[in-house]
Amino acid sequence: MNTKIKGLITVLTVITLALISSFFGLNALSGNSYDIILKGTEISGNVPVRIDALSGWFILLINFTLITGALYGFNYMKVYRERKSDITLHCIAYILIQFALLGICVVQNGFIFLLLWELISICVFILVIFEHEKPNTIKAGINYLVQSHISIVFIMLGFIYVAYKTGNFGFDAITDFSNHQTILAGSALFLCFFIGFAIKAGFVPFHTWLPYAHPAAPAHISGIMSGVVIKIGIYGILRMLLLIKTDYTTIGFIILFVSTVTGIYGVMLATVQHNLKKLLAYHSIENIGIIGMGIGLGCIGLGATNKWMAILGFSGALLHTLNHSLFKSLLFYSSGNVYQATHTVNIESLGGMFKRMPQTAVLFLIAAVAICGLPPLNGFISEFLIYGGLYNWLFSANLISLIIFVFTLTGLVLIGGLAILCFTKAFSVVFLGNMREDLPQEIHESSFWQLFPLYLTVTLMISIGLFPSFYIQALQGPVNLFTHNIFFNLNLLRVGSIDSLHVINWLFLGFILFVIGILVLRRFLSRKKKIERQPTWGCAYTPGTVKLQYTASSFVRSYAKIAKPLLDIEKKDVVITEVFPEEKHYETDPYDKIERVFIDKPLKIIDRISNLFLFLQNGHLQRYILYGIIFITGVIGLPIIIEKILTIIHFLNNL
Repeated sequence: MNTKIKGLITVLTVITLALISSFFGLNALSGNSYDIILKGTEISGNVPVRIDALSGWFILLINFTLITGALYGFNYMKVYRERKSDITLHCIAYILIQFALLGICVVQNGFIFLLLWELISICVFILVIFEHEKPNTIKAGINYLVQSHISIVFIMLGFIYVAYKTGNFGFDAITDFSNHQTILAGSALFLCFFIGFAIKAGFVPFHTWLPYAHPAAPAHISGIMSGVVIKIGIYGILRMLLLIKTDYTTIGFIILFVSTVTGIYGVMLATVQHNLKKLLAYHSIENIGIIGMGIGLGCIGLGATNKWMAILGFSGALLHTLNHSLFKSLLFYSSGNVYQATHTVNIESLGGMFKRMPQTAVLFLIAAVAICGLPPLNGFISEFLIYGGLYNWLFSANLISLIIFVFTLTGLVLIGGLAILCFTKAFSVVFLGNMREDLPQEIHESSFWQLFPLYLTVTLMISIGLFPSFYIQALQGPVNLFTHNIFFNLNLLRVGSIDSLHVINWLFLGFILFVIGILVLRRFLSRKKKIERQPTWGCAYTPGTVKLQYTASSFVRSYAKIAKPLLDIEKKDVVITEVFPEEKHYETDPYDKIERVFIDKPLKIIDRISNLFLFLQNGHLQRYILYGIIFITGVIGLPIIIEKILTIIHFLNNL
């Protein structure tokens, strides 16, 4: 079958599945939950399927990003259409991952949940290693697969323990179990699940797979991984909060601390990256931290019976989950356009892309403004809600709470400031100035159909920024699931601070339109005038070259000096000793300190231990046969030896 036909079938299948599931998701979000019992196996038992408001929110989020990813991928993958077998497997994995993600959101049985979770891991692995001829891609895929299975281990331990105690894999068994246990036992069970879901979501220190998998994957896969795959970890955490009776205050403090560290650490590492896709990957870690802050604040609000703190915390977390899915997928799609035009994502090699790819540049800029949390776009709305929840904490805070409040507020402010610095660097170095290197191919803008899903995403982002009340109202259903024990008749629109969002965003929009109007008027008035472009006067010095432009490293040099104690930045340079030196090369290579401590060092220890047994792998067939004989003899003889020992012990006890 023609690869184009396969792509069309994939896109149509994704859209069809999205339309069907979104119908139920929208109804559930409106308050019409669905409960279905499917016949299962002897192991799993009957499989309950429930579509409630929380499921509905994530179903809609997943479907939108997967549709835009499929549309973008259909055009992005045109250059790979000669790889027919790889395309076939890629299309199958894409459809299966949509099925698995939607299934995770509705299934209420731990056994089936684990099967779907495993299916997600395998499908993402296949999608990531599409360019499997590259060693780094295979390494990134295996890294992801290994850490995904560590995630499964923790989740599986939680389900198996509950099933052992209750004899049931159903989610209702988790609630029944936690209701008959102490709060401490419930908290321990939740933390077990939390670690498993945190690995998938990319919380620090469980994030080390993410900066490798995202850059290795094709652009549309990076978009859905950051947009929805890591968000399924957020869904898991929220679902367990609904099922497990726990100490919400303690759990909230833990999530808030981990999330603040995650956000700060992610944006700190993102700021010093030179690979555009790796930079975006670290920003996914940062935004997972922001989402986690909202969840932590919501939990603390539940524990302190602070209703507005709980509402604003969970609302901010859920809305930011959607917002991040939108602007991060848009950023990855834009970077994919740049990669296909230049065949590089090395920021130091790019420049002047605005003149050649103006639409991609504008779309990237809009997404950058949104991810920095600036009005009038959607990122500002969700972060505003989280700030609101944080300030509502002051009404019920004690001394310890005030210390954590200051820490969290400082972290959130620092995240916003560094995000602005990072994306100012990324946009200016990549899209402004002049090209830094001569590329062998001609650079041109992507086709309309490749840009079309990007415009769809931008439209939704702008609508959230300008009409936040509609989306906040839609959050009423899922937030009510968490807060119904505190009060009734939730109406988020009565929060006075949220009303001011309209004023702030429309004022900023008016200012932007005013600036655009001035530029249009200026162009209209000067249309008949001849405009000459000359090199900048160099004050009698040699005319400037592209090498005098800011590089990504020099742009953040001052920041890198301040953050050096917390970051691991290796410099590769040559000391200049000549009066008239020849051409020299200088570059910095940032590395993740947490990865060095928690991944690299344990692997080195394991490697040293395994090297002690290298003598066993000697290449002699006779010795391998001897090992087999020894193993079989041990398997047969060991039970006999144990039985004899137990008999002797029993005999001695009877003396």
